[in-house]
Amino acid sequence: MREEDRNDIRNLPLFRDMTSPAFDALLHAAYDQVFPAQLELIRQGEGANFLHVVLEGAVELYAHWQGRDTTMAVVQPVATFILAACMRDAPYLMSARTLQRSRIVLIPAVDVRAAFARDPGFALATVQELSEGYRNLVRHAKNLKLRNARERLGAYLLQRFSAAGGAQGFVLPQEKRLLASYLGMTPESLSRAFRALREHGVHIDGMRVTITDLGALTDLVRPDSLLDTALNIP
Repeated sequence: MREEDRNDIRNLPLFRDMTSPAFDALLHAAYDQVFPAQLELIRQGEGANFLHVVLEGAVELYAHWQGRDTTMAVVQPVATFILAACMRDAPYLMSARTLQRSRIVLIPAVDVRAAFARDPGFALATVQELSEGYRNLVRHAKNLKLRNARERLGAYLLQRFSAAGGAQGFVLPQEKRLLASYLGMTPESLSRAFRALREHGVHIDGMRVTITDLGALTDLVRPDSLLDTALNIP
């Protein structure tokens, strides 16, 4: 593994407060691998053997049942998945596949649990990360249940606007099919929602979104700290 990759992993909040010996021991049996696009990395129901760290590319986390799929999240560098299953030594509740050529570090789950038991800094960071993941899941569930399609899309676009540093225009980070699934819509419903947002200052051209009336979009969404993650809106 390259030294710069070790540094990128080390700087993640999950690993930042580990002692150096504990971090070195955690990565001792870890290895990085390049995977092609559209490769299934893990399958729901299988045992959790590795904690994955995405260094390059993008990975879709999805669930499937009775011939139907739904997107749960898209993981982009530098980030881990799926910590909870590793800590519980339990089957994965989601599957994962690469969306593009991706470079991923695989850390044995048994070593993750051992580090949790012996390193207080890592143990605290693990609890914090799992807690934040739970809170984000609750927010997402509330968003799906309490907002209509237009409001859900508007809230998502405000999040992307905030992540882009308040830039008026930004590019959607994933294809619209995945976005629709993540927001609990069909692709057709997503298209209708984008059209409905025109009157609220949202314009889309391909994958590029431009917000021309931030006030109108904010008035529609009505951001709420109990429903949305923190927004950086001027």
